[in-house]
Amino acid sequence: MTHPDLVRLTAQFDPVPGYLNAATLGLPTRGVLSAVRAGLDEWAAGRASAPAYDEAVRRSREAYARLVDVPASWVAVGSQVSVLLGLVAAALPDGARVLTVAEDFASVQFPFLAHRDRGVVVRQVPLIDLAGSITPGTDVVAFSLVQSADGRVADLAAIRAAARVAGALTVVDTTQAVGWQPVQAGDFDVTACSAYKWLCSPRGTAFLTVAPALLDRFRPLFAGWYAGESVWDSVYGPAMHLAADARRFDVSPAWLAWVGTAPALELLASADRTAVHDHDVRLANLFRERVGLPGSDTAIVALADPDAALQARMVAAGCSVAARAGRVRLSFHVWNDENDVQRASDAVRDQPRTATRTAAASSP
Repeated sequence: MTHPDLVRLTAQFDPVPGYLNAATLGLPTRGVLSAVRAGLDEWAAGRASAPAYDEAVRRSREAYARLVDVPASWVAVGSQVSVLLGLVAAALPDGARVLTVAEDFASVQFPFLAHRDRGVVVRQVPLIDLAGSITPGTDVVAFSLVQSADGRVADLAAIRAAARVAGALTVVDTTQAVGWQPVQAGDFDVTACSAYKWLCSPRGTAFLTVAPALLDRFRPLFAGWYAGESVWDSVYGPAMHLAADARRFDVSPAWLAWVGTAPALELLASADRTAVHDHDVRLANLFRERVGLPGSDTAIVALADPDAALQARMVAAGCSVAARAGRVRLSFHVWNDENDVQRASDAVRDQPRTATRTAAASSP
């Protein structure tokens, strides 16, 4: 029987048959579209008020905190993961040693690689070797909870245990996880997440979580009026009184993006996260079964596609998918159903047998 929360969530999306691309760009709910359109109308009519947008930011922060099970005081708002992780990288001392995943998304690696000129050493290892590569002297372990290219899920228990022994800071990009996989941000020192994928929000909103004990470790490099303890009393100098909690890392918000983010996150935060996870992974595994692949624990499926022929075939069949790292990537979310699985699997099964065997051999 379908979980009532899934019925409620699905009803909020206009059907887009074959849309299997949440890992690239989430679909907006009707509530998101309505809120953004209303915001545009208010702006066009001269009724928009800068302080009024604070409510959308507040609602978004609180809903995101519920999604990742931390207090709202742990959460800072920003625009992109790379911006937020840049705060962490800039706080590292000269010569710090950072461990990352070789095939990880650039926004997790580039902020640290940009500091090589001052002796920051970035070591890159395969995801499967990450926990075993955390040794004494490792200062930071930075990785995506779910890999963007192929959907592999990190071994969180092993990584946390090894980082604890080494005294390493854990910095986690949760962009490809929050929204379909239950996430406990409090299990890590720092997390960052962009909301435009699985969280179905306009692009331009992102979140940082920082454990309270670490607040003084990071410099609020982008401090402006929105990072003030009292935002609207912080518009002019000369004194600076930053927020006592993670709001001190806030980046001044792009208002209309947050108008759409608030209803998206509130809807998802109101749903049973286990039900969403089970729905998404069930559809992904049903697809895997139909194309001859073993089951997995992720809502993302990646098939070998070095010449993009499979992607072209799927697009011709009416599927929206992505090309990533020599693969075609499918991602299943709450708006998808078995009809989407059928459409995509039919496109794959129509391929020459040798192509299907190649895909099976290289899929995670």
